[in-house]
Amino acid sequence: MRAVQISELTGPGALRLVDVPEPDATHPLSPDVGAVLIDVEAAGVSFPEVLQSRGEYQLKPELPFIPGAEVAGTVRSAPEGSTLEPGDRVATMCMLGGFAETVAAPDFLTFRLADALDVAQGAGLILNYHTAYFSLVTRGRLQPGETVLVHGAAGGVGTATLQVAKGLGARTFAVVSGDEKEQVAQQAGADEVFRSDGSWKDDVRAAGRADVVIDPVGGDRMVDSLRCLKEEGRLVVVGFTAGSIPEVKVNRLLLNNLSVVGAGWGAYVLSKPALNAAIQDEIDRLIDSGHVRPIVGARLPLERAADALELIDGRRAVGKVVLDVR
Repeated sequence: MRAVQISELTGPGALRLVDVPEPDATHPLSPDVGAVLIDVEAAGVSFPEVLQSRGEYQLKPELPFIPGAEVAGTVRSAPEGSTLEPGDRVATMCMLGGFAETVAAPDFLTFRLADALDVAQGAGLILNYHTAYFSLVTRGRLQPGETVLVHGAAGGVGTATLQVAKGLGARTFAVVSGDEKEQVAQQAGADEVFRSDGSWKDDVRAAGRADVVIDPVGGDRMVDSLRCLKEEGRLVVVGFTAGSIPEVKVNRLLLNNLSVVGAGWGAYVLSKPALNAAIQDEIDRLIDSGHVRPIVGARLPLERAADALELIDGRRAVGKVVLDVR
């Protein structure tokens, strides 16, 4: 089968299209558990793949390996006891191996794809929307009527967070860096949009502050984000796409009884199948209500996987970047 491999840790340009044997029905991270074999139609591309291309991600497979954490496609086979059947359209968080024509995926992270979504949208569903729900509700304790501020609001996680927050009854603020990204954030449901290269902190404070800040960017925004929170506000740390890990003096948390919490969805849910199912039930409910519609940005063929990673690495991506595999 065709697949894209990382064989050296020199960045996105090191990705190569190769022919490799198809996987068997075991998952490389859970070899003792039967896997769902999926014929891949679309693969989602995310910031972790950029980090993996340089050996900077916490998951460090032996070289060479096939990256790709999430895909959408058709079930070829499912393990005994699975609720899935051959021919089902599915979206999955496969963790590894997604940049290929066939992938083995954990059964407990594979879900039937709603008829309302196409395969490109399905390739942007699990990682981004489960992260968004986990960050907002499980970690951020979001309540209906509260205000959510989202950094990096035009990216995959950002647009997912805006849609989920709106579906949960929140008011939404978005921080973006340009005109195109402002349009994408508005499409995702932002009530107000602020520019990261302007006076966003003062503008957010003037607009009424936020109860929850979702920050997948990091860098120098954390301190200003804390200044934008209401009393008992929560800043949820999702990632560091800006490249630097911020630090904060904890005395800043005292005055307004603020909380800074981490949202590490991936490692947390691997041992919690019931939580994955519960989150997907909520995402399906938001799909049915029309709130969740993954915004697909660039769509590139499998052989241009390196270009897809470069888009994300250069912070030029909007919505979900997707590889068309078949």
